[in-house]
Amino acid sequence: MTSLVTDQGIIHYETFGRGRPIVLLHGWMESWSVWRQTIETLGKEYRTYALDFWGFGDSDPTKGNTFSVDHYVDMVHSFMENLGIQRAPLIGHSMGGTVSLSMAMRYPEKVVKVAVIGSPIYGSSLNFLLKLSGVPHLAALLFKLPPMLNFFTFLVCAMATNKGRRLYKMVKADMSQVSMHSFFQSIGTLRKTDLRPQLSQLRPPTMGIYGKWDFIVHPNQGKALQAGVAQARVNMYNKSGHMPMMDEPDRLIADLRDFLMYHQPETALKTSKP
Repeated sequence: MTSLVTDQGIIHYETFGRGRPIVLLHGWMESWSVWRQTIETLGKEYRTYALDFWGFGDSDPTKGNTFSVDHYVDMVHSFMENLGIQRAPLIGHSMGGTVSLSMAMRYPEKVVKVAVIGSPIYGSSLNFLLKLSGVPHLAALLFKLPPMLNFFTFLVCAMATNKGRRLYKMVKADMSQVSMHSFFQSIGTLRKTDLRPQLSQLRPPTMGIYGKWDFIVHPNQGKALQAGVAQARVNMYNKSGHMPMMDEPDRLIADLRDFLMYHQPETALKTSKP
């Protein structure tokens, strides 16, 4: 377990491998552990860093911190600055991908490439249950009734992947460290996010990966990404839901390796074979 002490709090992260740095960002209700297999594989060729956002996993913010997409962008920037990472590719899942795209637009000098997996370009693409989670009094009710929160978590995991039970065990362990405020504030700001007006500013090579059976973030976000970023490469996985790292892990690793090493802009929306 590795930690970085900053003015805003303690950032927990895990690192693996040697070589050029890569930063991986998790999604809502997750932690760095969603990347365990990914960092072990990519770590054979790169120095991988997977961090926990404020309010998730083992990262501990100071009092008064907010849990917004914008704040997470500044958190990633601070993380890279403190570790002396001058520039790096960012890989983000779900909310982490939205943060990655925002980071590339706000701090383009820090971002070499961006790969997003199941990430919303605009918040209205979120599943209705996730939108409700951003309502403070509904979130408060869930946290007052642990069995209801557990059922909600199980339902979201079941919709995310056909390996929902495995995901639930992972997320339930992480949820013990999630506060009510980080729970509803993060998804609440994600729900209000709309990157479309700024996407044309995106300069680093960009790849989007979306699952055809994603019931958490609508898979049409791949087309939204491509519409805004002419050079974006978008792969649609016909056998995946919201968690390609669990549904099609070998294909995901192969696509990430190819993108990191050889990326060439493409305009067609690519699909995996059925």
